[in-house]
Amino acid sequence: MTTDEQAAPPDRENGGSSPHRASGTRPLRPSATPPRPSVTPPDSAVLRTGALSWLFPRRSLLLALCLGPVLLGVVCLAVLASSTGMSAGESLRGLFGTGDAAGVMVVREFRLPRIVVGLLVGAALGVAGCLTQTLAGNRLATPDLVGVNEGATAAVVASVAGSTTGMLGAWWLGPLGAAAAAALVVLCAGGAGAAGYRLLVTGIGVSTFVGAVSDLVMSRQNQATAGGVFLWTVGSLNGRDWAVGGPLLVLLAVLLPLALAAGHRLQLLRFDDDTATALGADPRRVRAAALGVAVGLAGVAVGVGGPIGFVALAAPVLASRLAGPTRVPVTGAALTGASLVATADALGRVVAPVEIPAGVVTSVLGGPFLLWVLLRQDRGRTSGKA
Repeated sequence: MTTDEQAAPPDRENGGSSPHRASGTRPLRPSATPPRPSVTPPDSAVLRTGALSWLFPRRSLLLALCLGPVLLGVVCLAVLASSTGMSAGESLRGLFGTGDAAGVMVVREFRLPRIVVGLLVGAALGVAGCLTQTLAGNRLATPDLVGVNEGATAAVVASVAGSTTGMLGAWWLGPLGAAAAAALVVLCAGGAGAAGYRLLVTGIGVSTFVGAVSDLVMSRQNQATAGGVFLWTVGSLNGRDWAVGGPLLVLLAVLLPLALAAGHRLQLLRFDDDTATALGADPRRVRAAALGVAVGLAGVAVGVGGPIGFVALAAPVLASRLAGPTRVPVTGAALTGASLVATADALGRVVAPVEIPAGVVTSVLGGPFLLWVLLRQDRGRTSGKA
């Protein structure tokens, strides 16, 4: 017998015995690969193209699609709202350029820029509030209450000290004042990673002090200057045109994508810092970046439209209720904030014989909303203890 014949396995057809049968064991079969568990969140959908993939949250996307028509309706309302006695037909003819010269000028040169600026200011305030609320883990921690808006207001008010024209200072002073106030709050609170209640209490103290300084500066001005500045300090879009709308649009085109990226990273900070670090996030850098973007957005919005109150509080809360608790609703907060400011400005032009600033309207509506938020939080704590 040759070597090849000795190495050949026995022929089963000729009655040969298999070595597996001889040893009493069964031949090994390749095991089936277990199915991979799905890592896609249950409220999201994945779109794949080659090696790239995008994760779309269904509920947040549905919110954005629903808020689009709402925002369009608000814009139509704002176009038709007039404090000069123009009818809806005259406003439409002025919009399309078929009316008289005065109507066309009022709608196209004054009302449209004001509407666009209001939308941009509202979007900036909504996103700024969304980031600060998520950062501090407290719905009350908004630029209104942590001193950022007061810092921006103080910077603009201080720029008119000694002026006799009653004209406001440059709008870009707002972000500088907001940055200074935010730095003071973070320094006094012990860092951007401080507990939410500590950041909130420190911000209220800084806001009170800076607001008192602004009042002191205004009290030393003449009547014309103080009157013009006071109208702006309650939050007003009166007189805002393309001169400020253009730079504001450019700044938001830069800051809003950064806010979306910051909001995505802030989702990881809902876990503890060790878990966030294990998932690839640096908690210190994420907090610093989110705070910087929020301060920039709030400062720009206040510098242009004044401290329009409660928008930064209400917009993220409403967007979170609609988008669900698992997301940081940056896009929803932007659309909601834009709708709130544009609606408040339109209502202020038609609800009274004399035009009411948008900040007054939002404050009137925001008071009951703040009570609702506080009572709802207390109710949640009570049910949790039970």
